[in-house]
Amino acid sequence: MDKERKILDKLNIDAMFLTDYFNKRYFTGFTGTTGQAIVFKDKKNFYSDFRYVEQATLQTKPNNYDFYQIGKDGQEIFYKHLVENKVKRLGYDDMSMTVAEFEMYKKLFVGIEFVPAGKEMLEARKIKDEKEIEKLRMAAKISDIAFRETIKIIKEGMTEKEIAAHLEYVQRLNGADDKSFETIVASGHRSSMPHGVASDKKIKKNEFIVMDFGCLYQGYASDITRTVFFGDNISEDEKNLYDMVYNAQSLGFSMVKEGVVGKDVDQAVRDYFDENGNMSKYFGHSLGHSFGLEVHEMPYCSKLGNEKLVANELMTIEPGLYIEGKYGVRIEDDLLITKDGYELLTQSKRELIMIKPN
Repeated sequence: MDKERKILDKLNIDAMFLTDYFNKRYFTGFTGTTGQAIVFKDKKNFYSDFRYVEQATLQTKPNNYDFYQIGKDGQEIFYKHLVENKVKRLGYDDMSMTVAEFEMYKKLFVGIEFVPAGKEMLEARKIKDEKEIEKLRMAAKISDIAFRETIKIIKEGMTEKEIAAHLEYVQRLNGADDKSFETIVASGHRSSMPHGVASDKKIKKNEFIVMDFGCLYQGYASDITRTVFFGDNISEDEKNLYDMVYNAQSLGFSMVKEGVVGKDVDQAVRDYFDENGNMSKYFGHSLGHSFGLEVHEMPYCSKLGNEKLVANELMTIEPGLYIEGKYGVRIEDDLLITKDGYELLTQSKRELIMIKPN
């Protein structure tokens, strides 16, 4: 039984309407920007306009979808097919569909009950198969290459934007489709900003540089953070902060395996910070999140992460400490959950790297 049919049976629905980009890509294989799909109990239809006839047919056929070309009459064709297949209960992407879209379809699809199905769609995407895992491994490898090459070119006076551009450029050169999110490069006092997207600030001697970046490889994401020190005059407080984050991440690693509850890993790291100077107040975000087609997916290692981790799920472990107005440190890696532990996908050096100014 395919994943779509399992959702139909679980929710007792007659069909499922796919409109979200990532859910469409996951279930149908379509990578274009325009299209919808309807999964019935005994067949699956994909709809798009003349621009995607060849692409959509080629990409969705292996997943047993029949292609239908539509134009401005698309909504009428959807409704016609729903009626022909006697659909009374229709599952929809409630976690991504806008209110305006929902109201439009609700008005057009007369006599059909809309059943939220977004959560089940996301649940289906949590556990990755071997093909997905290979793409995730490659995405992580590409980001590792980008980090290794970028730290070679960092020099005094260059901007955070220049560093970000180089990270993204090297990823593209090595096969990435795109970046997986807006690249973060935050140096000096800006390193205390957890989401300090690259700015025009120039790199100065003797300051931290936080680089949080990732790529998409054949649609699948990586997400890595490294904090380096530019200079050779690091203070004891700065070194201690880095060591504390490093040790916290190592603790998180040691706990990750199938059956562990996400919030327990998150709490253990917070306890460690508090046992070493009451520092958890400087750690404001969650410890980790899953990823795949999207860079943030379920499940989570956070205060709200109540579910047990399962083999072949992905998880980031990314503790950070941020001293407002001074500096901050974050280290993040990508892990594949296994029955006995984890496989570390990102391989970049975790120990503090000191970059000597030229």
